[in-house]
Amino acid sequence: MIRFDDVVVRYPRADRPALGGVSLDTPRGRLTAVVGPNGSGKSTLIRALLGRVAVAGGRVVVDDQPLETIKRDALARRVAVVTQREELTLALTIEEYVAIGRFPHLGGWRSARTADREAVARGMARAGVEDLARDGRRVQDLSGGEWQRVRLARALAQEGEALVLDEPTTFLDIGHEMAVFELLHRLAADGLAVLLVSHQLNLVARFADHIVLLHQGHVAAEGPPEAVMQATTLERVYEWPLVVTRDPAVGAPALLPLRVHRRPSTVNRQP
Repeated sequence: MIRFDDVVVRYPRADRPALGGVSLDTPRGRLTAVVGPNGSGKSTLIRALLGRVAVAGGRVVVDDQPLETIKRDALARRVAVVTQREELTLALTIEEYVAIGRFPHLGGWRSARTADREAVARGMARAGVEDLARDGRRVQDLSGGEWQRVRLARALAQEGEALVLDEPTTFLDIGHEMAVFELLHRLAADGLAVLLVSHQLNLVARFADHIVLLHQGHVAAEGPPEAVMQATTLERVYEWPLVVTRDPAVGAPALLPLRVHRRPSTVNRQP
């Protein structure tokens, strides 16, 4: 569904490319997770897909069609994106905001149809925000976690064949984090192509079908969780001592960062 072929992205005055020839596939029916330390190029992948940064080499392909040949409204009908940050200045209700997800299907002049209203209701139900919307609350009144879930509802109302998310569980508590990952796993099982950027390695290892580990703009490892969650690889990439154990509930690999023990400094005390 979405493919990055040897993609290179360079930012002005940067010492090295943000992406130095990255290739990965996001097929339908699979949850593909991109992980890596800060500055490894994860969010740059999303920006390249959105056309917000120029691709200096390689190409991004959606359904075997080069990205630059796809009109923006046509792309939005196929791919829904939840970016890492979003500032909204309009005083919209939750339902009005989620309904923005139908814009690629309606354009600027057509009124919402029954199918569009049903898609909005499904998106809110899937993201678990229908209770928030019932009292007509506006998006400016939401907590950080509630806002993240409403943004996910808008993407789901878009009803594309691919869902791309950049750190979607930021500000969420443990219960809502788990609910989001469970939902993404179900969506992939139902046939969607799900591409997730996340720092939550342990959750990714439990739910993702395929992991791509980035380091300094390159693919350091990729494959199923068992292949990528290797202590020697992760220690090199994250530059921190750790061990990889097993999740007792599902048997997935689990990362445990280690404390660095240092002797306490000696304090000179005068008698």
